Amino acid sequence: MKYSIYILSVIFLFVLGSCNDDPDDTLNKTNQGSSASSKQHDAIDTKLFDVIDLNYPGLGKAKAFYESGLYYDAAQAILDYYRLRINVTNPSISLINVTATEDDKLKANYAMEDNRFFVNNFYENAGEKKPYSLSNEGKINWEFKPDGASDEYQKQLHRHQWLVPQAKVYRVTNDEKYILSWISIYKDWLESNPMPESGTNTTSWWQLQVAERLTGQTQLFEYYKNSVNFTPEWFSEFMVHFAEHADFLVKYPYSGGNILISQANALAFAGVLFPEFKNASTWATKGFQILTDEVDTQFLDDGMHFELDLSYHISAITDYYEIMKLADANRSITNNLPIINISESLHKAAQVVMHLTYPNYFDTKLSDYCVPGFNDTRQKSWTRSVLRKNYARYNEMFPDNQELLYMGSVGKQGEQPDTKPKSFPTSGYHVLRNGWNKASTMLVLSNNYAEGAIQIWSHNQPDNGTFELYHNGRNFFPDTGVYSYYTEGGSNNDRKWYRQTKVHNTMTLNNANITKGTGKTLKVAADATTEVVAVENQGYTDLKHRRYVFFVDKKFFVLIDEGIGTASGSVDLNYHLCEGNDNEVVIDSNLNGAHTAFSDGNNMVIRTFANNQISTSPFDGKVSYSPGIEAGRKSFCVNMSKEAGQAARYITVLYPVSDAATTQIDAIFKNSTYQENGVAAEIIINGKKYDIKCDL
Repeated sequence: MKYSIYILSVIFLFVLGSCNDDPDDTLNKTNQGSSASSKQHDAIDTKLFDVIDLNYPGLGKAKAFYESGLYYDAAQAILDYYRLRINVTNPSISLINVTATEDDKLKANYAMEDNRFFVNNFYENAGEKKPYSLSNEGKINWEFKPDGASDEYQKQLHRHQWLVPQAKVYRVTNDEKYILSWISIYKDWLESNPMPESGTNTTSWWQLQVAERLTGQTQLFEYYKNSVNFTPEWFSEFMVHFAEHADFLVKYPYSGGNILISQANALAFAGVLFPEFKNASTWATKGFQILTDEVDTQFLDDGMHFELDLSYHISAITDYYEIMKLADANRSITNNLPIINISESLHKAAQVVMHLTYPNYFDTKLSDYCVPGFNDTRQKSWTRSVLRKNYARYNEMFPDNQELLYMGSVGKQGEQPDTKPKSFPTSGYHVLRNGWNKASTMLVLSNNYAEGAIQIWSHNQPDNGTFELYHNGRNFFPDTGVYSYYTEGGSNNDRKWYRQTKVHNTMTLNNANITKGTGKTLKVAADATTEVVAVENQGYTDLKHRRYVFFVDKKFFVLIDEGIGTASGSVDLNYHLCEGNDNEVVIDSNLNGAHTAFSDGNNMVIRTFANNQISTSPFDGKVSYSPGIEAGRKSFCVNMSKEAGQAARYITVLYPVSDAATTQIDAIFKNSTYQENGVAAEIIINGKKYDIKCDL
């Protein structure tokens, strides 16, 4: 079954717990003889009647009150209508058997403890998941930023990440203190952060912040609307600012990327779930039109999201899934609208996730991440349980795909994907693997393509040619990752450090960052014994890096690296190993390589050979699996001095073993000089010879 997106022009309403199909009739019974005082009428934000369409079916009583100047009664009538409506469904939430996790409870309660508002990855006490306090002399300091924190803290703070968890806790406990906390805090935020008179800012009224708040408010309304503290006064204020948020997003569309998708998603939800607003049709149509236009723009022809970051790739698919569910849940009144078929691009995108999933996904005891960490991917976000939820979505979207069913059922149903080389040449990702169980081996090569210089704010890093290698439950060469999003103001040295070319598993010239990331795929092939991926990148004006990756007997890897061009200086290979103590991870400088000696017998030997004299220099590396958290690890650099007329040529063998001490490795080039049309080498491991060759 294929899902479709609808461009919506008029839309719908949802509430649980009532079977009354005539809101007007109910209002006639509940509002007769209204005796609201003039003071109560004055407490209503009358802009409510500027943004709500009082001619909308079901709002007749409210219109009559309004025309009589009874603003409080009119607001009460609209609120009662929302409490009783039954023909709009928000598929993102269920008000039946609401659950609140322990994390939800922490966020909810900390928010009422000295204004400690949850901001993802920022804690005063990480062990207790205790957020920073924004209290300052009895007031909330919305401009607060922890010492040394990146600019991401302020951006995330204004997305109000703790409010929906707090609302869930309210629904579970029925404790009115939670809604009172929300009202008090949101009122304070509105007063301190008014919408700019024109344009956006970089914090409170930036498109992503506004979109996240608006999407959250579509849920907050449903959780809280039946509370005695959701008064007509507060209802009128909330609804006016809800419309303000949506109108802002229509007026200021982001330039593109994942932020535009989030913006469109928020608009679609606002327009669909609140059709009573005068501008609801504009919101929904704008949101759905952006999503329709962007699906083939944002996902490249090989299926990868154009920002080349797996975190945003998976999140973008989820945004589309949610919109599909939204349209499908309200289909009874959208059958006459045009159908836009978008399944092909998203189908490819889902399969990218599948092929980039590590075999440890099939380890039922696993709680760690299951995807590579290239670019700004936040690996710790993508645990087995989170990926399973995403595969369940893909199974809904593409029920005929038996391989996705295999992933969604963790191997219990469907068809296991094959182990042939998988190449995504437009984005520059390539995968070699020998199986789909925990003990399998898998290498992912990243040689991305980006027009122009790679800017510090880009989610793409200048690391062309880098790789990760997973074997039997261990990632032996984890990507350095992203420690900080700090790109402007103050110090962004942390982000710069993690974006250095030399801190990735690739080639550098004089330790400098590459200036171009225009990755090119030369060949992907397989025969009876060997698979090969050949790529190159003109990383520097005067030096091109060509890398061949051979997967021999589906058992071990051989990398052949060639630095080609007129450049002279130090042309080096950089390798960054998994975490471990001095006895577990050992740099073998005298052998130009390294090995591991983990007690579980799952180890790796690395040896590098060259066409010229080389030396090896160990250094202290770092790795970060999520922003703000880093760990030390061992790294080393294999150095070669290149003259202008030479090509720097390396052979590196990556050999999984149980005991490195028993492994002897040697390698030589069979073509003594650089050849534009290919490469050949002989590898000798424990006396056995392997001839490898790639003709371009």
